[in-house]
Formats: sequence, C-alpha cells, structure tokens
Amino acid sequence: MSDSIEDLEIQLLLEALHQRYHYDFRHYARASIKRRLAQARAQLGFPTISALQDRVLHDPNMLPRLLDFLTVQVSEMFRDPSYFRALRETVLPHLRTYPSLKVWIAGCSMGEEVYSLAILFREEGLYDRTIFYATDINPEALAAAEAGVYALDRIRKFTENHQKSGGKSSLSDYYTAAYGRAAFDKSLRSRVVFSDHSLVTDAVFAEMHLISCRNVMIYFDRPLQDRAIGLFRDSLTRKGFLGLGSKESLRFSAHAGAFVEFVEGEKIYQRRDP
Repeated sequence: MSDSIEDLEIQLLLEALHQRYHYDFRHYARASIKRRLAQARAQLGFPTISALQDRVLHDPNMLPRLLDFLTVQVSEMFRDPSYFRALRETVLPHLRTYPSLKVWIAGCSMGEEVYSLAILFREEGLYDRTIFYATDINPEALAAAEAGVYALDRIRKFTENHQKSGGKSSLSDYYTAAYGRAAFDKSLRSRVVFSDHSLVTDAVFAEMHLISCRNVMIYFDRPLQDRAIGLFRDSLTRKGFLGLGSKESLRFSAHAGAFVEFVEGEKIYQRRDP
C-alpha cells in the first residue's frame, strides 16, 4: 500500500475517532501516530487501517484497546530523580508559604508520578494541605492509577529513583507486597482527584500552584503544544510552577514569554507576574 493511501486512512480514522467518540488525536505528531497505528493494526489483526476504523466505529468495545496504543502508558516512579530533587529543594520551599495547595498531574498515565508527588509532599510535610488533580484521556489508565498496583519487579527501580530524589523515608513504607504485585497505600490517594481531561479540547478547571506535565507534549504538533502551554499558563496562580519532561521545552512556544526558567536544566519554570 502506498504511503499516500495509508496517510489518508490515518486522517480518516483520526477524524472518525473525533466525530464518533470525541477523542481528538488530529494534532498529535503524525510520525508517532503513524507508528502506533501500525502497531495497533498488526497486533489487533487488521489488514488495513480502514478495516480497523470500520471495527472501531461499529464496536465501541474496540475503542479502549485502540486507546492503549494511541496513549503512552510508559513511566516509572520518581522518573528522572533530579527533577524530583529539584522540586524538593527549590520549589517546595516556595509552596510551603501557602496555607493550601493545588497540584495538577496532566497526562498522569497509570499513576506513577501521582504517587511520586504524593510521597514527596508527605515527606516534606505538605501532603495534608494539598489537593492533587490527576488527569488523563484514557479511562483504563485512570482506573489503573486509582488502583495504585504495580508489578513487584518494577519496585527496585522505583526505590532506586526515590533514593536518588532525596527521599527521606523508605519506599517500602508506602506499599504492601503480595502475589508478585505492590499495592500502594490508599492514604496516598486520599487527597487525589482522578479525572478525565483532554489537553486538546478541555478548558482550565482550577487555579494551580504546581503543574507537572512530563513527556506528554513530545507527542503533540506545535499548535497543540502551544494550546497546552497556554492552558497551563491560564491555570497557574501568580508565580506558580510548571514542570515539563526532559525532552520538552518552552523555547519555541508562543507563550514562552509568560514563564521564566526556575531550575536550569530540569525544565521547571515559573509563571511571570501577569
């Protein structure tokens, strides 16, 4: 099949997903979408993207399976430990001055960063005055995040990252291990609101002191990146903080002027005074 026909099939499938189910992937980076749809087509057993589209349109049960390919669910607790150390040592001292806090983990995937931040805030004595908003567009990922259960063989890496982030306790204090799985303490999500939210279509929903959106925008095209950053700008309180992934930047954004780099090298920014 020629690339031009496959590109047309992809365009039609993305439009169909938007029209039928209100999931908008039309402005995700096309190379990434093309690669993921090729994996979905092959692993789900369809000869063409058009055949996959036909099934998704007529069988809503196929939608969650396709979303698992289109949304990235790869993360780990305290991923990039120096980022969490920077939050601990330079951002939280500022947040400590507020009587109450709101933190948004945008694109929370299966919850690894949610629990990382919950543990960090607990270790620093800020958990009880913080509400965490954990959002994603994938309902199955949100359900997994809320469950807080991970394969036990991942815990060694989680523990290593936690220690490197400046952890003040043992990660084992926060989970119970059994039957090859680690279940994180439900107290860590007692102040977490798990919710569906799309950076593509949805609006601001609260005023935040910290937004952490890491390794999400690398899958967006430039206009969608600008939309997301504008949303973060409008969501942050005066001098609030924004954390991005190690391969993401505000450098070429139309909204770059609204932020100053707060921690050099860690992609942590602070909103300028309006």
